[in-house]
Amino acid sequence: MKKIIILLCLGLVISCKSSVENQINKTEISQSEVKEHIAFLTSDALKGRNTGTPGIETAAQYIENVFIKNRIKPYFETYRDTFNVKDIVGYNVVGFIEGSDPKLKNEFVIIGAHYDHIGYAKTVDNDSIANGANDDASGTSAVLALAKYFSKTKNNKRSLIMALFSGEELGLKGSEHLAARLKEQNIDLYTMLNFEMIGVPFKDRDYEAFVSGYDLSNMAEVMNAQIGSNYLGRSDVAVKYNLFKRSDNFAFYEQFKSPCQTISSCDLSNYDYYHHVDDEADKLDYNHMANLVNKMIPAIEHICNSATKEIKMNNE
Repeated sequence: MKKIIILLCLGLVISCKSSVENQINKTEISQSEVKEHIAFLTSDALKGRNTGTPGIETAAQYIENVFIKNRIKPYFETYRDTFNVKDIVGYNVVGFIEGSDPKLKNEFVIIGAHYDHIGYAKTVDNDSIANGANDDASGTSAVLALAKYFSKTKNNKRSLIMALFSGEELGLKGSEHLAARLKEQNIDLYTMLNFEMIGVPFKDRDYEAFVSGYDLSNMAEVMNAQIGSNYLGRSDVAVKYNLFKRSDNFAFYEQFKSPCQTISSCDLSNYDYYHHVDDEADKLDYNHMANLVNKMIPAIEHICNSATKEIKMNNE
């Protein structure tokens, strides 16, 4: 009888362990998930997703459907945050995952990327469509995957705004509009994490991705502590080209003066197809992308759930 009880207990332990592992596997973001998003966004049918075109309308509808499928509410009355650039009508797509803590839910974390691209570029081998796989279908896929993750786990005490911007290629117009609108609402923005060009890995660095504006805050330090390695580093190339001011994080930094930075694994030195028709889905490393997004999860969870705002500007 004693042996039977021991065996039953062992079986229960193994079963519980298996259940936990299955739960982890269910929430882990897969290569196929990010690849599916990128395949759609980089289809020739979308004609390069230039702001104000039918192609970007199709992309916006796709993003909205991902939000609807995962029961992610719109932040505003609808998912669309509409703006004008002269005679061009653009729209950000903005979802909302309310925080679970009665107090901390009044603080916000924005996760963003731009889903537009330039439309057409110089023709190469009869191809003139600039599909923008790395720039920035890769970042968009990360935001969509993270939106799905947090909509399922519901383990964010602070509220999350999931923002996909258009008008980036026109001069950060979409993020400028949304940042100003949120500033008018006087939201308590803790931090903004922007994902830009995460589709290819570095080959010669002692880190896997960089944080733009690395020296402005302790963002990399706080996130690396949760990742368990020096995964995020400082790119001298990004500093040289002032990439901090060249992506959608910058508008939020300008408005809120809080840590608003971009996470990227491409600083224009490790990819030959920036604004090129060969920036195609088959040029990307999906194992790298899935690994990067999964590494971000514990860091973002910590950002959403820490008792205090640990990420601070270095001049504070």
